Amino acid sequence: MKSTSISAKETFFIGLMLFAVFFGAGNLIFPLSLGQAAGDQLVPAILGFLLTGVGLPLLGVIAIGMSKNEDVQTISAKVHPLFGLLFPVIIYLTIGPLFAVPRTGTVSYEIGVAPLLPEVLRTTPWGALLYSAIYFGITYLLSLNPGKVVDRIGKILTPVLLVILFALLVASIANPIGTIQGPLAAYEIAPFFKGFQEGYLTMDTIGSFIFGLIVINAIRAKGVDEPKSIAKVCITAGLIAATGLALVYVGLGYTGATSVTALGHVENGGIIISQVSHLQFGIFGSLILGIAIIFACLTTSVGLIVACAAYFNKIRPSISYKTYVLVLTIVSALISNVGLTQIISFSVPVLVAIYPIVIVLIVLSLMAAIVGKRNSIYTWSVFFTGVVSLVDGINAAGIELEISKVFTEYLPLFSLGMGWLVPAIVGGLIGYLLSLRNPKVVLASE
Repeated sequence: MKSTSISAKETFFIGLMLFAVFFGAGNLIFPLSLGQAAGDQLVPAILGFLLTGVGLPLLGVIAIGMSKNEDVQTISAKVHPLFGLLFPVIIYLTIGPLFAVPRTGTVSYEIGVAPLLPEVLRTTPWGALLYSAIYFGITYLLSLNPGKVVDRIGKILTPVLLVILFALLVASIANPIGTIQGPLAAYEIAPFFKGFQEGYLTMDTIGSFIFGLIVINAIRAKGVDEPKSIAKVCITAGLIAATGLALVYVGLGYTGATSVTALGHVENGGIIISQVSHLQFGIFGSLILGIAIIFACLTTSVGLIVACAAYFNKIRPSISYKTYVLVLTIVSALISNVGLTQIISFSVPVLVAIYPIVIVLIVLSLMAAIVGKRNSIYTWSVFFTGVVSLVDGINAAGIELEISKVFTEYLPLFSLGMGWLVPAIVGGLIGYLLSLRNPKVVLASE
């Protein structure tokens, strides 16, 4: 039986589920590294991070929730039919078996499990292999029945994760292990923009297209199918998840910023949280950290596998959902054994290249009432954005193109990693002017 609304309690649990699938490996370690590096520039840096790590993902969920049965494929198709086929596949592979899901397994092992293992397992590949088999085996089992994702993640795993994080952050804020120092060079000039770019690493804005569909499916599973009601629940659940993420990020950022005097500037956020936990709680802190890492990563892994399997099953239904779950889980397990450093190094150029395109698609989707059927706005805005972001991605891979020098000299904000912004606006204006040549399109959008 269909309903026009769901209870506040059910909406709250959907919000917790959304928080859980957003909050994964990178979300736990990157704010800590940002805090250490930003030092007394933490406020503008964390604001930039919150924009890409919380604000834009929230807008992505809202955009999907407010759309009329649109997903990333139908939105991308407004740019060009071929783009509508290829770009969603790139997104799902990036946020799924190639980067994000393997990272959850690697991070949870290297930070949450390896420090607790005997040396014979920690110094050989066998420990990682055994852990990945168990970790991704659990991921596979939880992903087989997506109808129970809300109950399993929102009602069981997420409260445990929140209690652990709350204990650690309260201890770190009430009794910091050091004082805030000056920033590193990268945060001295433009800490906000640097923080904005660091938010890319969470992959949450990309994931919002996927997680928005998880929320919609969870709402429909409760018997609600009316578009306005779905949009309302999406907005409320998104705000619940965004509030939780923002509070955790600020707490982690502060923890990182106050850790420098005791730890020095260390290699990554995993080391920071491991050592802070040990200093705050001793050996018990290591156990708490291990549980927090595993739950944070596992919930994200399950959400991503479910979303990716459902998408590929939709575009190729001749292969069953369960088969996709199995294949995606196996591929993720294999890649996770490559190592965290390699996974991150491979993912950064891809993220730099596609993140601005995703941002533009989200903004245009939210402006659907204004843009209407003027698809030329999508085409030219994404094209101009893609040219600049592709150059940025190639630069991030360590290959400097000659055009980069031209962009640095003449393109506003390019040196700050935001060179795509002006071209995106110019492309949108060009698309709008071109749409005026087609009266039928203009009338249809009004």
